[in-house]
Amino acid sequence: MDVNGGRGLGAPGRLPGYLLRPYHGHEDHLAMAAVRLGCAEWDEVDARSVVEGIPTAAELAEASAELDDPSENQVLVEHNGDIVGYATIRWWQERDGTWLYLHRGYLLPDHRGAGIGSDMVSWAESRIRHLVQHHGTARSAVFGANAMASEKDSTHLLLETGYRRVFSLVELELADLRLLPECDGRLPAGVTVGAVEPTNYHAAWKTVVDSYAQAAFTEKWTFERFLATAVPTCWRAAWHEDQLAGVALCSLRRHDPTVGEVEELSVRAESRRLGLGRALLLDGLRSLREHGAESARLYTGTANPHRSYDLYESVGFRRQNEYVRYRKPIGI
Repeated sequence: MDVNGGRGLGAPGRLPGYLLRPYHGHEDHLAMAAVRLGCAEWDEVDARSVVEGIPTAAELAEASAELDDPSENQVLVEHNGDIVGYATIRWWQERDGTWLYLHRGYLLPDHRGAGIGSDMVSWAESRIRHLVQHHGTARSAVFGANAMASEKDSTHLLLETGYRRVFSLVELELADLRLLPECDGRLPAGVTVGAVEPTNYHAAWKTVVDSYAQAAFTEKWTFERFLATAVPTCWRAAWHEDQLAGVALCSLRRHDPTVGEVEELSVRAESRRLGLGRALLLDGLRSLREHGAESARLYTGTANPHRSYDLYESVGFRRQNEYVRYRKPIGI
């Protein structure tokens, strides 16, 4: 399907009035935001989600700017001149060498069920095949797609087109940081908790990376990328006998600083079962509260071997939506 040629979706005449056209930049962001808002009630979207909420036009502009060649890797669906959907492609390499090419589409509910979603997937797969050939990643590349558990239409479409679930994340919320429990219990002798200073950044990054050593489907995270996105105001660390033993990387949501996020909570294997995880979590949440957050969010894998759910729920977090990753062989 040649989007630059302005061809309609599917066979000519099958879906009159619909066409797929390239992303045009700033002029599209308001319409894209309207699509996301229009999908929210039907798909049971959590508006305050830190995984996938209801983005503003400004947030979509930022996300589009981060894409590699957005005019080629992001397309919009028009119906009689109105934007009713869009799809985006991005890619990265995972720790085991797999190249994941992820496509994500959104389509207003009134335009579903007529084959438009299938044609959006077909466009994405065609574009990804071109990218894989261009990147030379055919031996290790796979298709990927996301859908919330509450997105019944997207889930059905992906399963019908050969995708299979490989893992999921669950988002949790602590709705009121004023109700945060006090730190209960004393830390073991020789353990201290405090802010993460610049001299500790590499050790903090390594602590997080090492915690994913045995985890499947995880993206490579270089120290350079860690530094590029670092917002250390509410970061906390634990030291055990002068060695960094664990970190809680917490931050305020940039577009809504009343919401805090626990981005990472990691304790080194040799320092577990000492109460450091709970102490770090509570310290990080208190720091978020002191900097203006009223609630906090985090997300974690459902196949978590460290029983982190028990820890999170013990301080007041409650489960929200589930976010599922699907995959499919490319078969070039």
